[in-house]
Amino acid sequence: MKTATAPLPPLRSVKVLDQLRERIRYLHYSLPTEQAYVHWVRAFIRFHGVRH
Repeated sequence: MKTATAPLPPLRSVKVLDQLRERIRYLHYSLPTEQAYVHWVRAFIRFHGVRH
């Protein structure tokens, strides 16, 4: 006997920089701090060939 279940929502991939921004905002860091962190993480990712 099968039971009816609601379909699962599609999985969405959250980008690394979006996760970073969300965490920084959660911690109530200032906007210039957020911009600096995103800049350095983006540079790190690019330096390592977009493998993260």
